[in-house]
Order: sequence, then structure tokens, then C-alpha cells
Amino acid sequence: MSQSVEPASSGDRFVTLRAPMRNEQEIKRSRFIACLYPVSSSQQAREHIAELRKEFYDARHRPSAFVLGAGHTEARTSDDGEPAGTAGAPMLQALVAHQTAPGRRDLSDVLAVVVRYFGGIKLGAGGLTRAYGGAVSEALTRASFVVRQRMQLVDVHLPLAEAGAIEAALRNSSLHVVATRWTSTEGIVQVAHVPGEDDLTREAVAALTGGLARLTDAGSEWTTRAL
Repeated sequence: MSQSVEPASSGDRFVTLRAPMRNEQEIKRSRFIACLYPVSSSQQAREHIAELRKEFYDARHRPSAFVLGAGHTEARTSDDGEPAGTAGAPMLQALVAHQTAPGRRDLSDVLAVVVRYFGGIKLGAGGLTRAYGGAVSEALTRASFVVRQRMQLVDVHLPLAEAGAIEAALRNSSLHVVATRWTSTEGIVQVAHVPGEDDLTREAVAALTGGLARLTDAGSEWTTRAL
């Protein structure tokens, strides 16, 4: 089921899982196995859900929730046979409410599947909601994360005669140099910066190159770093 969620604070940065993980809890004799995966598309999420259905074929329920995109642009849930709203929705809420830093709720590109083995004691709607949401929240406290950041790219075109020395100066500065390529007439150093720092980057390049550089926009790319 498609869901609408509150957008994350920025469309240029979000946090996701470093690797898949699992965590198991027992609540009133029922086993709740929370399985978390980093995912980049709804298709990838569905593939993991299908794999878990095969692995846990004898489980009574395997509800799921996932959220995608910087800004939480897509979210879906499934109760997988549990009473409507008692499984997928609280699992999704646990994902989007997770604080990756004080005041920051930007976890995304994450799938949660909670496998339940019924233990013979009914939990009721409220109990199920707490159990499924709590299983995901508990798993997230044990997970490790990475930051996905969109970076703006700028190509710094340099006269061939001065390119070697200036490239070294750029690499030794606070600028983030991505790559260098050479042509018969110039050296081109690609620099990355976070969105909103275009003027600062251009000023820094101008200072380091003595005004010899010509700058062109080179688009953007997503990078990954440790949280």
C-alpha cells in the first residue's frame, strides 16, 4: 500500500543502512524477527520481500514497509494478513521517525520486514502496533549507517603549462578534488561541493589559480560516507 509521509528536511542528503541486519525479539511467546535492508528502488525492495517469504515460508506473517528517496518521495507498506494498520504502518512510522542525529529524521532507502511466528497468545490491535513498530525501532538502534550526499560538480579548466602545479595546489587545499583528466591543450580538474556552496567554491578556485581557470558546470552525483 502506498503511503504519504512527512518529507525529510533536505533533498540533497539522507542517511541509509550500511548493510543488511536482523534483530529478534520475543513478545508474549511470539517471535518477531526484524530484517532491515538498504534499498535503492521499489523493485529491489520487492525482491528482498520475496526472498524472505521463501526463507520464512512457515511464518504466519511477514509485513513490510519501505521508504525511498531524499525527502521521502516514496513509501509503501503491507500488513501481510495482520489487521489493517497494525503492522506495516507502525513499521513505516518507526523508519521515518528514527533520529539519525539530534533533531534530524532523514533515514531513507530502507526496507523493513518483520517476520512473526505466532506464540499462541493474541496481542490485540494495540499490542500488534507496539510490537511491530518496536521491532523495527529496536533493530535500528543496533544498525550502522552511512550518509548519502548529493554533490555539485565543477570542471576547472587550466592552461596545460600551469595545470600540474595548480592541480597540486587544489588537491592540497580544502577543496574536494574528484578527478583530473588531460587533453592536448589543457588540464581539467573536477571539484565537488555540497549544494549552496557554488560561490565559495568559485572564489576558492580563483584564489588558488590566480584567475587562470575557466569553470564549467559538470552536473551532480551522489556520494557515500560514514555517518
